[in-house]
Formats: sequence, C-alpha cells, structure tokens
Amino acid sequence: MPTFDVVSKLDMQEVRNAVDQAQREVATRFDFKDTGSSIELVDGEIRLQSSTEDRLRALLQVVEEKLVKRHVSLKALDCRKIEEGSRSTVRQAIGLRAGLDADHAKAVNRFIKDHAPKGVSSQTQGDQVRVTGKKRDDLQGVIVALRAEDLGIPLQFENFRD
Repeated sequence: MPTFDVVSKLDMQEVRNAVDQAQREVATRFDFKDTGSSIELVDGEIRLQSSTEDRLRALLQVVEEKLVKRHVSLKALDCRKIEEGSRSTVRQAIGLRAGLDADHAKAVNRFIKDHAPKGVSSQTQGDQVRVTGKKRDDLQGVIVALRAEDLGIPLQFENFRD
C-alpha cells in the first residue's frame, strides 16, 4: 500500500546563512549607518534591533529577502510585536516554527479527510502525518491539493513508498 509523510522542517543551517548574509548587508548599507541596527540568531529565534520602527521594518525586509534567496519559507516565521527598548530603540523577536504541532496536524488530517478521494486515510505520528492510500495517483493528488492549500506552515512530503 503506497504511503508518504507530511512534515514541516526548517533547515537551520540555511537560516543561519541567511542571517549572516543579512548582517553583512546591514553593515555595508548606507541607510543603516549610525542607526544601531543589529540582527542576531539566538535560541531558535531571530532578534532585530534598530533606532526606529521604519528602520526595523527595513531590517525585517532584508532578513526576509535573504531567507527567500536561501529557499526558506516565510511561513516558518512567527513575527512577534515590536517592543520599546532602552535608549529610544525598538526591537522585535521573530520565532522560527518547525515541526507539525497538534493543531496543524489536525488541520492537515481534516483537509485530507475532506478533499481526498475514497481509500485515502491519514494519521498523526508524532510531528508528522502519515498518509496511506490504495493508488499512487490518489496520493499524488493529495500532495497537489496540500501544496495548493495555505495551512499557514511550510509543508514537505517525504518517504513516498509504493
């Protein structure tokens, strides 16, 4: 019986590379000069700091551009609210989501149950969802449907077996 797994992974090495590239660009760009802008990756989150909210938004845009170039989905970013810092600075923490939590796994299961052809079933196994079906074509249709649907997280499909 053909199966595949639906997972949500994040390549932390690519995130680290994108943050490093963004730091280098901020250090050389004229519009960030003397703004105290900084980007750092700490404990699975990206921390941004700058002198004004406009500079902070521009900093976020630089980070997003670098992540997109490194093929990291922006759906993995969890932008938190902008906070006031010391000496009239502003900062923002951006969490990185990896893995399917219980709510997203339930949403994936519900979507498969509602939209998949007869004979296709799914079940949650830890931080992934295993999808089984009688026909390979049905499973490929489920993959296409899941890619088209926006569930708010980046999805990858692995272990496709006949």
